[in-house]
Amino acid sequence: MSWFAQIFGKQKKSPQQIPPLFLTNTLSGKKELFVSQKPGIALLYTCGPTMYGPVHIGNLRSYVFSDTLARTLSAAGYRVRRVINITDFGHLISDGDDGEDKMTKGLRREHMEITMDNMRALAEKYTTGFIDDLAALNIDTGEIAFPRASDYIHEQIAFIATLEQKGYAYRTKNGVYYDTSRFSGYGQLGGVNTSTQITGTRAIQNIEKRHPIDFVLWKPDAKLGWQSPWGLGFPGWHIECSAMSRSLLGQEIDIHTGGEDLAPVHHNNEIAQSEAASGRTFVHYWMHNAFLTMNGEKASKSVGNVMSLADITTSGYHPLALRYFFLQAHYRTPLSFSQEALAGAASALDRLWRLSREIAQESKRASAPSEARARFLAAMRDDLASPQAIGVLWESLKSEEYSPKEKWGLFEDADAHLGLSLLHPPKKALLTDGDIPAAIRELLERRETAREAGDFAEADRIREAIAKGGYRVDDRADGPVLTPTTL
Repeated sequence: MSWFAQIFGKQKKSPQQIPPLFLTNTLSGKKELFVSQKPGIALLYTCGPTMYGPVHIGNLRSYVFSDTLARTLSAAGYRVRRVINITDFGHLISDGDDGEDKMTKGLRREHMEITMDNMRALAEKYTTGFIDDLAALNIDTGEIAFPRASDYIHEQIAFIATLEQKGYAYRTKNGVYYDTSRFSGYGQLGGVNTSTQITGTRAIQNIEKRHPIDFVLWKPDAKLGWQSPWGLGFPGWHIECSAMSRSLLGQEIDIHTGGEDLAPVHHNNEIAQSEAASGRTFVHYWMHNAFLTMNGEKASKSVGNVMSLADITTSGYHPLALRYFFLQAHYRTPLSFSQEALAGAASALDRLWRLSREIAQESKRASAPSEARARFLAAMRDDLASPQAIGVLWESLKSEEYSPKEKWGLFEDADAHLGLSLLHPPKKALLTDGDIPAAIRELLERRETAREAGDFAEADRIREAIAKGGYRVDDRADGPVLTPTTL
């Protein structure tokens, strides 16, 4: 019987029976016991954004996922070294070698001259916003390295030169390319069928390419870029992660995370070039989160169905309501966004914060071990099963079986793993009846009366009056939920 089954079985277990950490490795497709390369140290690399515009909440799901992983590793006793790269030049629209450069697209959108200085300035502008968003989601950005790709040009050029010397790279009139036929394991991540790539979107655009799935390592440019043995130009997008992860974390790292869309091409390219250069395993555990969907489609700037964290907060929600919303689903499960679902997450988080204040007073902030804490830890260490962990949290908080000290101990573990500020709730997000103005409470009661009478026109009119008073109403099965629009 597995540790997970033992802890979650009907028979209660001792709080000391804490399971080891298991993670789903995309490379094997299986759940594996996590063992770091260096005892007590976990090396974690997360693919970061291309900073040609603001990030959207679909992007942010990846970083809440990697932060939850880092928190779980830290709670398990590991010292976590984290890197999130910042792409500030030269990322094409597609994963192949065609399409418009994203940074150039961003400059044109903002009517800026296309220069290297402006490219860096544009990236820094949006990088500041990105890091601010991470901090608002309770991600400790001070513990993360955010290397800019443009600061590692020398390392990228040296990496490409190594691949060329070893016979893995070849030159064409259109740049330097990686010869995928030289790497026998190409496409192993996620079981990619390379013949599908050959006949699909990565058809040959450059007749000098030896194989359709070969990818660019250096792209020449007549006006912009850096000088290299191959002339003026830019490193290919894929090479930056390999060069920066090796520079900052070493040739072998423990875990590499990213969205599931990166696995088929970008991450397989990273594996091919990194292992060809070093002759060693590049990453021991690959982990990918599923998409966030909006109206049934993947949230994407190219589709135009994106929403920013600022859109969430200006609607009156605390940023951590979005984090709670993400954690309600397993990271490998596609998640559909809606205003109703976000309102439900905000309401649930608000109730947790209220309970935290109550239990803090009852327990005098002294904690005790319990079987519930063991079950919570078992869930989080079973491939970050956050929905099950949240279920344990709610079940235990509602139960009279546990003392205030045991419940406070559960809050301590939940706070460490989930990052929801459960030990120190933000006061402005806590609404008690006394916090709501009497006039707003009266309007809400009148609206409920109108709804029960079937007078929905009057209910809508009252909803607008409540909105003018600074509150939004979300109707749920257990009754209406009020959220202030200015937190």
